[in-house]
Amino acid sequence: MPVKPLPSNPSLDHLRHQAKDLLKGLAAHRSDVAQRLREFHPRFREATDAQLFAAPLRLSDAQFAIARERGFPSWPSLKAFVETPALASRMSLPHHERIDDGDFRRAVDLLDAGDANSLRALLKQNPDLARRRVAFPGGNYFQNPALLEFVAENPVRHGTLPGNIVEVAQVILDAHPEASAVDETLGLVSTGRVPRESRAQVPLIELLCGHGADPNRALQPAASHGEFAAVSALIHRGARMTPPVAAALGDLEEFRRLLPVSTADERHGALALAAQFGHAEIVRLLLEAGEDPNRYNPPGFHSHSTPLHQAALAGHDKVVRLLVERNARLDLMDTIWQGVPAGWAEHGGHPGLAAYLRAQETAKARTNE
Repeated sequence: MPVKPLPSNPSLDHLRHQAKDLLKGLAAHRSDVAQRLREFHPRFREATDAQLFAAPLRLSDAQFAIARERGFPSWPSLKAFVETPALASRMSLPHHERIDDGDFRRAVDLLDAGDANSLRALLKQNPDLARRRVAFPGGNYFQNPALLEFVAENPVRHGTLPGNIVEVAQVILDAHPEASAVDETLGLVSTGRVPRESRAQVPLIELLCGHGADPNRALQPAASHGEFAAVSALIHRGARMTPPVAAALGDLEEFRRLLPVSTADERHGALALAAQFGHAEIVRLLLEAGEDPNRYNPPGFHSHSTPLHQAALAGHDKVVRLLVERNARLDLMDTIWQGVPAGWAEHGGHPGLAAYLRAQETAKARTNE
């Protein structure tokens, strides 16, 4: 789920006003506000816009959603963080510089240096180190990582990996980290730019899967990030092809085979990825199957935006025009930057597409007068 990082000097009063604005937006029947509630308040995850607009939400509900939207588990935890300037001021530091556990920090430094022998010795001296976790509140992900997860360089800290990162990962795996950490590391590796650029992505996938990581858990995240070499490696390791992954790959034959037995959630995700990667025929099949072009994308698939936002950003002209023909709304705003699809097209460097979307918006406004 995409979260909004706190500014360098967060204000609790400002955050309280955001919670009140959330309630006002819901009272005004704003679809982008309804999506934020779905995304960040577990009680409303399956609620429709109409159900949310009719729900008797309290200020505490809005504050809880605001806290989750900022990467915190609750309003009290967000409040405590903001009221502790020493913590809040560290948000801009790289993750490894925010580690207070001395042994854990030393282990990360050795990992970054590719010093496998010293790391092995440190893990032998501290048998529980591979199972410890550190806390990084306020982030989009990587909020409670174990040591192994640092091998993915995702989030980016240095922009590179040591040449022997596979050996380093093996050293940590030999120290028996939790199975959940192995799965989480696979997800980070499979969605990471730096492992791919360092030519370590596929070897790390092979290593982690060989130590029990579940390739199915990483497959759709890799597809949604456009990491198609990782997708191929995960399928090679036994991951099951799904409609969203087939849609991301543009594999029309496989998608046609899977569509009749797909679930509603799979079709929702497939529309998001087919639009994002410009596969117009798959978008057409999904629209004909009843998918709504005006639903926000599901969690894990750029849920702050709609299919039209993603297609416009990437400049997929055929998909954009198809969605507009099928009555995709041009005025829906994304939930982070409050931008409409035309603005996303312009931001993506597609002025012609932005002009087309604005012209369509003007034409529809005239029709509704």
